Amino acid sequence: MTAALPAQELVEGLLALSRTEGCLVLVEDRTDANLRWAANGLTTNGVTRSRSVTVVAVQGGGTGAAAGVVARSSVPAADMEPLVRTAEQAARDNGPAEDAGPLVGGPTSTDWADPPGETSAGVFAALAPELGERFAVAAAEDRFLYGFAQHEVVTTYLGSSTGLRLRHEQPSGFIGLTGRSRELGASSWVGRHSRDIRDVDVAALDTELTRRLSWSRRTVALPAGRYDTVLPPTAVADLMVYAYWTMAARDAKEGRTVFARPGRGIRVGERLSRHPVTMRSDPSLAGMECAPFVVAHASGSHGSVFDNGLTLAPVSWIREGELSALVQTRHSARLTGLPVTPAVDNLRLEVAGATGSTAELTSGMDRGLLLTSLWYIREVEPQTLLLTGLTRDGVYLVEGGEVAGAVNNFRFNESPVSLLDRLVAAGAAVPTLGRNVGAYFPRTEMPPLRVPDFTMSTVSQAS
Repeated sequence: MTAALPAQELVEGLLALSRTEGCLVLVEDRTDANLRWAANGLTTNGVTRSRSVTVVAVQGGGTGAAAGVVARSSVPAADMEPLVRTAEQAARDNGPAEDAGPLVGGPTSTDWADPPGETSAGVFAALAPELGERFAVAAAEDRFLYGFAQHEVVTTYLGSSTGLRLRHEQPSGFIGLTGRSRELGASSWVGRHSRDIRDVDVAALDTELTRRLSWSRRTVALPAGRYDTVLPPTAVADLMVYAYWTMAARDAKEGRTVFARPGRGIRVGERLSRHPVTMRSDPSLAGMECAPFVVAHASGSHGSVFDNGLTLAPVSWIREGELSALVQTRHSARLTGLPVTPAVDNLRLEVAGATGSTAELTSGMDRGLLLTSLWYIREVEPQTLLLTGLTRDGVYLVEGGEVAGAVNNFRFNESPVSLLDRLVAAGAAVPTLGRNVGAYFPRTEMPPLRVPDFTMSTVSQAS
């Protein structure tokens, strides 16, 4: 079997074959290590390697340029020229692109020549024995542990006919741990994101699961309704990432999202919350570092292939309660007259002056609910960003500031934008992992929030 070309050699070879006015090549090399367990025993583990190659051929120039985008999972030397010719034909067939613009020029990364980063099964050298210890504890307590851990390293190489040569290495990992009680039939979940899975404290995660399972010794059936509710950081992450995914300026200008103003305007400059809420992204956010330049495999509302390589800067999407920016490509910025603010692959929500933890927010409740996580979230109404979904793995009744027992699951109907205005208390932002979106968007820092009238629309039989 022929060895794969080094990514840099593949980039240079594909660019050299180009016959159009411009060309971009993206190569992503990925290694992924994973570990699964069920019923207090390790089940499977493995390491995979993969490569994706995207060629963008640009036919013509200026606002009349056309782009042809073709992607492959691997490209041996014999397939390089056919791949470039296919992209060039796609550009001719597509005609002028509405987001056309000059390709980005710029420097060469100082680590351009470096090989791709890698992970391996060795990343679990400490985690696996620690899990074994917790399996023994769980078995002695007549409960079961289930879960999944993953660590991956994705190295991106971006080259262009304008001389751009950029490299970014992205490590990312997460663990999800579910505990189940044989006697009570109860379950709870904890999860954590980590750039290096070696720093995960399994004993601490399991201790939290044990505490939550103990709350289920008493069960209470509650009807649907509006409840004073504490949302832990993981639940807040799922809701706010969904809001972030709808923040494309182009969609707002066309009146298709909650960030649209009647008459096809956009709401930048409007107050979304009476509270000093800030939602921001920063490629250099400590522990949440991500690509410092645009990586776009296709054009759409959230990105443009013509913007590949643009430098990313910190941006506040919401500042002190006011909508201050939306996700802007160079094309959408021309339409809106606002600055270019491309999407960044991390997200932090903070409330000025807020301190404390989920437990401290809970202790301030007279009677209400404490959630564990959310699941199966879907959009119901885009103009208000009304979402629906299910609670999962533990909903708890709070009475007099103390957890008094477990209650049934619910289907909820809520808008994350509305929640930002209706919250009555918040804690400190902490690194967290969204249960619903964490596998796709793991780099989040969120506070717990208390909302006085969270809508549980129906009782759910889901466990």
